[in-house]
Amino acid sequence: MLYVNEKNFEQEVLKSDKPVVVDFYADWCGPCRMLAPVLEQLDAAVAGKAVVAKLNVDENQHLAAKYNVMSIPTIIFFKDGKAVGHQVGLQSLQSLQRAVESLL
Repeated sequence: MLYVNEKNFEQEVLKSDKPVVVDFYADWCGPCRMLAPVLEQLDAAVAGKAVVAKLNVDENQHLAAKYNVMSIPTIIFFKDGKAVGHQVGLQSLQSLQRAVESLL
């Protein structure tokens, strides 16, 4: 799993040639911690086809504000440098896989 921040976000997310799933999270967030193993499973399931990344909102407040992240966890789907969808709250592996597959 890739960790992104304000320094590498453009290169790793916006310029990626694959769809990117970005989890906006915080270390203190209980639902975010519950989502972590689901994201690890998603990362394995979509390896080579899409990228799964995590972004700490406490350390990257500018990006969280830019993408209107009001609650966490928020997952934003990027394709061709643009945010093309999002899901808020704890999500199932199946829901995330369906969303990624729609971008492939």
